[in-house]
Amino acid sequence: MKIIQQASYNDKDVEIQQREYLYQGFIQVEKVKLRHRLFASEHYIAPIQRELIARRPAAGVLLYNDRQQKFALIEQFRIGALDDLESPWQLEVIAGVLDGDESPEDCIRREALEESGCEMQALQQLFSFYPSAGACSEIFHLFVAEADLPEQGGVHGMPDEGENIQLHILDYADLPALFQAKRLKNAPVIMALQWLQQHIAATACMR
Repeated sequence: MKIIQQASYNDKDVEIQQREYLYQGFIQVEKVKLRHRLFASEHYIAPIQRELIARRPAAGVLLYNDRQQKFALIEQFRIGALDDLESPWQLEVIAGVLDGDESPEDCIRREALEESGCEMQALQQLFSFYPSAGACSEIFHLFVAEADLPEQGGVHGMPDEGENIQLHILDYADLPALFQAKRLKNAPVIMALQWLQQHIAATACMR
């Protein structure tokens, strides 16, 4: 199997002709006019116009505990799921946007305390990825970490920032039913829980 380790082109193969802000708030929306190189050619496409949603980098972490055989998820209202047929309240890993020049690791340590009250042990990074590169510049850094989890969840978050976050503590045995329930609808939580399934299986083989 051929593994594509390097991109065909880089940023030097994009010619930006114009960019302007249409909106600047918690997120920014830009209008960008550009052209880029064609595959297997020295030529460029005709100029195109795209809208770019600019967001700061974000980081998230799945907290788990092998001794307790438990893991933690959070539930909160999400504007992006406003029209979801099930519910705008989404199940997620603990996550947040990087503050200034904050590192992803420092971001999730802060967010873990704010959203669960838990202090993490050693971090393991899984992936850094673009959740929606077709329109949004946000890059997401996904981690997992062991932590001493509370026996029960609770309500957390920063009320002055409009946060109202329910912490759920679930058993490893709940994983199959959770996947079947179709409540998992964002990439970080699905990726993290697939990792946890593999981790549980690998740990069982070692016993």
